[in-house]
Amino acid sequence: MDASEGLYATLTPADRALLDALPIAAAVVGRGDDGAMRLMAWNRRLEQAVRSSNEDMFDPADMALFHEGRISGLLRDFLDGNATGVASDELEFRDGDGVGARHFRMKLAPLPSAANGSPRCLVSLVDRTVEVRAERSLRAEMLRDSLTGLPNRLGFTETIEQVGKAEIAPLVGPIEHAVLVVDLLRFSRINESMGSLAGDELLITFARRLMSTLRSGDVLARTGGNEFGVLVGIRRGRDDALAAAERIQQVLTQPFKLSELEIKVECAIGAALMHDGDDSEELFRNAQFAVKQAKQVGRPQIYEPSEASAARRRFSIETELRRALDRDELTLSYQPLIDLKTGQVSGFEALARWTHADRGEISPSEFIPVAEESGLILSLGRWAMDKAAHTLASWDKDAGELLPLHVGVNLSAIQVARDDIAEMVSSALRSSGLTGHRLTLELTESSIVQDPVRATRVFEALKSLDATVAMDDFGTGYSSLAYLQRLPIDVLKIDRSFVTGMMRDPDSVAIVRAVLSLAEALGMSTTAEGIETVELATTLAALGCANGQGFYYAKPLEAGAAYQYLQTRRARTASPLN
Repeated sequence: MDASEGLYATLTPADRALLDALPIAAAVVGRGDDGAMRLMAWNRRLEQAVRSSNEDMFDPADMALFHEGRISGLLRDFLDGNATGVASDELEFRDGDGVGARHFRMKLAPLPSAANGSPRCLVSLVDRTVEVRAERSLRAEMLRDSLTGLPNRLGFTETIEQVGKAEIAPLVGPIEHAVLVVDLLRFSRINESMGSLAGDELLITFARRLMSTLRSGDVLARTGGNEFGVLVGIRRGRDDALAAAERIQQVLTQPFKLSELEIKVECAIGAALMHDGDDSEELFRNAQFAVKQAKQVGRPQIYEPSEASAARRRFSIETELRRALDRDELTLSYQPLIDLKTGQVSGFEALARWTHADRGEISPSEFIPVAEESGLILSLGRWAMDKAAHTLASWDKDAGELLPLHVGVNLSAIQVARDDIAEMVSSALRSSGLTGHRLTLELTESSIVQDPVRATRVFEALKSLDATVAMDDFGTGYSSLAYLQRLPIDVLKIDRSFVTGMMRDPDSVAIVRAVLSLAEALGMSTTAEGIETVELATTLAALGCANGQGFYYAKPLEAGAAYQYLQTRRARTASPLN
């Protein structure tokens, strides 16, 4: 009788019956008289598990499974009482390689010592092969796009992470990588006009076309509805990344045949260069940010951290601006408009100002574009209209008379497109008690050109309220003379870029003279912006410009100072140069 048989004999019939009754593969392991680990007993399920794993006849005396490697070390430490840590009694391992590999979980439990005093433990073995294969299959489905068969966003970012950790080695020499995001523009048109099936067909064809642009080692994924990600190997940094983006864009310019139609699609491509330690999700978001830049400029763009910092600042300003509007923390300043013939104040232009508690004064050139982009311009515009009207009404009350002046309020193209301007102005007039001719609404050329039909309706509605309509920054946009003739515009405001150059540039003088002649022919008044010297004031008055504004007269003033300026100006002897 060998050592293992002697040890097995120490088991009671009840122990052996319990071992055979266990629903899982199990064995009793202990040490023989020679100190070596032995299988003291096992049940039929263990024998079946080992046979199905190794295909050889079951021979407990020759089970390397328990004699070497991690399993042997775990058993030795457990029997010797040296096992420590959370996983000191448990181990998961694989038997075999490839598709035929089997996966097990082994669990150890202490047993009373054998009759000879040697330690024993119960070893249970759970075959997890089916479970592991199901998990892998499910994970593969989770990482794959069902329409195109490509990796999805999760799969793509995992690949980026693996490449960043050098888990996927380049085929030839050390290379860098870049993440490209390709956005299929105006894809919704296809779905809306041809249906979702046609849209799916286009996406599949688009993916195949993209696949044809890849080189060995590149990875393509569908990361969104009409968005694809490409991981490319590069050797010359941004130059190679831009070259790859331009190569992709060139291939995609060819029309796609969809059913009986040939459809030409456009795409925007952004790229982010991979550096050591980059987070895969952040790298992908950087490439997405570059896509937004590409849409604006019409060509592939590389992510620039400075641009992202500016975007984060704009987002921060948006958040703070929303809070400032809710708390009524913005103010209006008023820049005087001077009648160039009499020197008297003919009106004020209301200008929004924002002094942040922590950041200090934030320029309108910074927060107004943010307001337009975010839609906050609607709330800001209504607040400015109401505030300006009530300020003028309060000046009337303080003066004890209806002052012979108006207040001008700027309107954004976003307001013209999305707000009810007539209702907004009417509400401000009702609440303040002003009449329409005391308000001037200033619109830029761009707000007219974007939607001339809507602009015409807005202008006509404002005229029905007796409000004055001014075209701001005239000469810097794209308006045609037909708009001036057709629209009920009362005032042309000559942009400061022409005014400030008059003293040194004959062309600027010619342009201003032409605008003044045009306004006179169309029965419009004129206002020159950016008057900063007495020479400019004199020249413009001589040319026949009606009104002017600029630092020569006054910077924008807070409401109290503006009223004081008005009273001081009225008290002076009328002079166009004062």
